[in-house]
Amino acid sequence: MKYMAMIWTEWKDDQDVDADEAARYRDFAAEAAREGVLAGGDALHHPSAATTVRVRDERDLLTDGPFAETKEQISGYFLLDCPDLDQAIAWASRIPGARHGAVEVRPVLDMDELMR
Repeated sequence: MKYMAMIWTEWKDDQDVDADEAARYRDFAAEAAREGVLAGGDALHHPSAATTVRVRDERDLLTDGPFAETKEQISGYFLLDCPDLDQAIAWASRIPGARHGAVEVRPVLDMDELMR
C-alpha cells in the first residue's frame, strides 16, 4: 500500500536550503530506494509561490499563497510503498523534517479499486 508522508516545516521568509539538511534528505531517499520503499517524492517551493484554487458558482477563485495561514506549511513529501501503516510510520520517523517539524502519514486511496 502507498502512503503519503507530507513534511510540515515552519517556513521563514529568508529560508535557504541547509547543505547538511539536504544531505540528510538525500541519504534518507537513497536508503528508502535501496529498500524498495521509495515510490516518489519532491521538495516544494516556498509557500509564497503557491496559488490556491477554489471554484464557486462555476467561477475560478484564485488566491496567492497557501490555503491555510499557519506557522507550518508542507515543504515536501515522500511517497512510501509499505505493507502496512506501522512500517510507513517507521520510515516517516526517519525523515529529517520530523526532527524540527512534523511528518503527516496518510494512506493513498487506490483509484483503480475505487473505480471498480
